[in-house]
Amino acid sequence: MLSASEIEAFHRQGFLVVEDVLDAGCLQAVRAEYSDLLDRLYAGWQAEGRVGAPVRDDFWRKLLTAYEAGCDWFQPMDISLPGDEIASDTPMHFGPAVFDMVRAPRLLDIVEQLIGGEITSNPIQHVRIKPPATTLSDGEARAHITSTDWHQDRAVALSEADQTDMVTCWLAITDATVENGCLQVLPKASTQEMLPHCPLRQTAIAPGYVAEEKAVPLPVPAGGMVLFHPLTPHASLVNRTDGFRWSFDLRFHVTGQPSGRSHFPGFVARSRSAPETELHNWQEWKAMWEAARARLAERPHIAIHRWQSDSPACA
Repeated sequence: MLSASEIEAFHRQGFLVVEDVLDAGCLQAVRAEYSDLLDRLYAGWQAEGRVGAPVRDDFWRKLLTAYEAGCDWFQPMDISLPGDEIASDTPMHFGPAVFDMVRAPRLLDIVEQLIGGEITSNPIQHVRIKPPATTLSDGEARAHITSTDWHQDRAVALSEADQTDMVTCWLAITDATVENGCLQVLPKASTQEMLPHCPLRQTAIAPGYVAEEKAVPLPVPAGGMVLFHPLTPHASLVNRTDGFRWSFDLRFHVTGQPSGRSHFPGFVARSRSAPETELHNWQEWKAMWEAARARLAERPHIAIHRWQSDSPACA
């Protein structure tokens, strides 16, 4: 649980680092689930002749080999559908270990202290597995793989959620350090507003609105978490090590309020007033996303960002 001073600090500055949110068992289960997933993906790529036999049975080596061979492991490992075109067979991952992580009791206890006891798991959620910067392809721009540009989380949701009570929970699966690309933040001003964003390399705060020299790095050990207010400007540093950095980016909002991506499914993670509405079955969670995929594959593409490149701030 958070102390009164930690809660005050979060509301004042717009962020908070909390250690030991996920226990060792949860971390081990998530890592094992993804290891099994990568084994299946790698076997398929090997059968297609896209990769050779692994040099050794090592998760990180397989991941790097696949990336260098042009095999896309990100979308098959992501816990969301993409923001671009969706097909009936677009890959994604929803498994029991990740579901248990999203519903981890200590995580929800902390969220409850900030937004109350009616908590929906927001569908704006991603895995972020970031290779060493030296291995990235020249055209790599995906924020979930390369460094993340400065942005506010409220700004990368649709305007329907501009008044939604929401918190971002950035969970470290490996240690996040300054060297391997931890997050950095600009403390939220007391009168913080949504800044203009532009569709640049990524959807990012418009040039001239971020005083990067005032940025505060936020290293956090595996199992820890960085909490963000949705208006807090933040980005990530570059991964300058020879290893990967792994995290999950989750959000939670008050049940009944707009999610900011209503065409994707959320679920009630905790309800103090109606506990019977809580979702406890990971297979139902998976089925919700599969149903959304089938529905969206038959419809015109829905843009997930509101910003236009011809706006005055982006010129």
